[in-house]
Amino acid sequence: MKTIRVIGASVLLLLLGAAAPTYARQDQHAKPPKREQKAKPERQRQAEPARQGQQAKPERQQQAEGKQEQQQRQQQTKSTRQEQQQEAKSRQERTKSHNQQQVKQVTATRQDQEQHARGQHGQQPEHAQGKWARNGQKDSRGHEYTESRFGPQHHARFEEHGGRYHNGRREYSDGGYWFYAGAYPAWFYQQDVYFTMGTDGLWYAVAYSDPSLIFQVYIE
Repeated sequence: MKTIRVIGASVLLLLLGAAAPTYARQDQHAKPPKREQKAKPERQRQAEPARQGQQAKPERQQQAEGKQEQQQRQQQTKSTRQEQQQEAKSRQERTKSHNQQQVKQVTATRQDQEQHARGQHGQQPEHAQGKWARNGQKDSRGHEYTESRFGPQHHARFEEHGGRYHNGRREYSDGGYWFYAGAYPAWFYQQDVYFTMGTDGLWYAVAYSDPSLIFQVYIE
């Protein structure tokens, strides 16, 4: 009976001795996961700045794109302003050129009127130099100059749309005749005028207040 107990105790010790290394190996294999679990938060903390950097990168990119768009808008605004300034300058130049042309036309018209008033070839009519026709003198067509009907004593004011429009021209009656001209200077309607004949046998309209204003007229 004692022998059986001794054998049983020996077997139990052997079993315990064999199980101890097994538990030790199991403990050794089980511990590393704990270290990995402890190390995992550290790697997460190290990875967070990298993720934050990755998140910050799109923000910087958006800021850069925003600056680029702003620069493009500024450039477009500058180009539009330059185009508007150029267009305004062109309009001013066209207006200036148009005004200059108008001034030239007015000057040319005035010169033509003055030349026409002085007779052909720009010469002053003879009667303007004091050479008047004699009383009773006739022109080449038989129209007679008489002091009772013509000259300074018979001045009158003529209206631009007065007289009559005959044969495509404006005619004015004086002393029993109808007088007309290819063009009438502006002063003809602004003051009293009289008709007279020069020693050359031609008829003229003369400003009563300023005898230097003269132009040739024709008689019907």
